Amino acid sequence: MKKAYEDLTFADNFMFCKIMSTDSGICKGLLELLLDVKLREIVYSQKQKEIEITYDGKGVRLDAYVEDANSTVYDIEMQKVDTNELPKRSRYYQGMIDLDLIERGALYNDLKKSYVIFVCLTDPFDRGLPIYTFKNKCIQAGDLILNDETVKIFVNASSESPNITPDIRNFFDYLKYNEVKDEFTRRISESVTKAIEHKKWRIEYMTYTAFYHDAIVEGRAEGRILEYISIRREEGMSDEAIISSLKTRFNISEEEAVTAIKGYKDEA
Repeated sequence: MKKAYEDLTFADNFMFCKIMSTDSGICKGLLELLLDVKLREIVYSQKQKEIEITYDGKGVRLDAYVEDANSTVYDIEMQKVDTNELPKRSRYYQGMIDLDLIERGALYNDLKKSYVIFVCLTDPFDRGLPIYTFKNKCIQAGDLILNDETVKIFVNASSESPNITPDIRNFFDYLKYNEVKDEFTRRISESVTKAIEHKKWRIEYMTYTAFYHDAIVEGRAEGRILEYISIRREEGMSDEAIISSLKTRFNISEEEAVTAIKGYKDEA
């Protein structure tokens, strides 16, 4: 069953989106923590920004989309379950952001530096690293960076590496166990508590979950669930893996994901 609103934590997509898109202090603090930088300020381009390049094309809804004083763009996404698609999803998000940033007739050099960041509760690459940072570089000359100013980062909150800083370890423990151990996690916890009392958000969450339940029943979920299942099947993904992926990607319960799989089989 879908989580009750009062049981949501910062690691739940709905709560993460709401806090990251309304509390600039926490959003800025998280970027500084994960990137080990100091930002003068951040500006919201649009809360939970939606990018639609064509009328009938596949769009994308970004969890938290902000820009700093140097015009660097950041997209921060929460990922509770490994959907086995994050590398290509990051590629797609990056492309959509670039298309949204550049205006017709503009120079390519006008593209802003951008980061796509996935905060994962599981290890997306099974290497045990707390943070994986990817930049394009030349295979033949490993020290040659393409310098296209795009960076993709995957944060692994399950890492047990001894090289994790205390502040990042505290953040990881908060995500996994909801344990408050320092000032930053205390601020997040207080923000979650306030959000739980936010009547408008509670109603929005209830409406949001009800919509997706109805969409499953009617076979028309946002993002075209049946099409998504078809693509994953062609890639050789098992029903169990697809169900897990559906739950995260479309924020639905396991029962609803199983219903979607059954609906796909009935149509096939």
